[in-house]
Amino acid sequence: MAAVDRFRPSEGCFAMDRIPITLEGLHRLETELRHLKTVERPAVIRQIAEARDHGDISENAEYHAARERQSFIEGRVAELEDKVARAEVIDVSKLSGKVIKFGAKVTLADEDSDEEITYQIVGTEEADIDKHRLSITSPLARALIGKQTGDSVEVMTPRGSKAYEIMKVRYR
Repeated sequence: MAAVDRFRPSEGCFAMDRIPITLEGLHRLETELRHLKTVERPAVIRQIAEARDHGDISENAEYHAARERQSFIEGRVAELEDKVARAEVIDVSKLSGKVIKFGAKVTLADEDSDEEITYQIVGTEEADIDKHRLSITSPLARALIGKQTGDSVEVMTPRGSKAYEIMKVRYR
């Protein structure tokens, strides 16, 4: 069974807790993880050592701030390591077809204004509405999955119901 087919959008998860992600999204997670381990972690360790050298740590604001930063970094490292380990990389360049699924770039026309917008359907870890990347678990992406060019979808938004016509479906 293909990874794309195992995704259950209504449940918001992959079978076996796998995280759907594009190769680009995985690279972003790995880059952040590497930066935290090789740059941020050593820097905060130095800050803690320097703050300790200033004397009494019970009232040392620099020490406590550095320890809080260290706690944040270690938590984020653990979170990223978990996500990378559970990543189910879906190579969008190998996908094709007319039916919308994970990784698709979909051009929609607002049925009220005829304004067109293009979104790519991606994993929750790489979603960024400002960059037109929709999470597979978002209401709009869930409405689009399984549809194709020419179909219409209606989605409830905070401002009420919106209707879109699917103008184009493509994969990189």
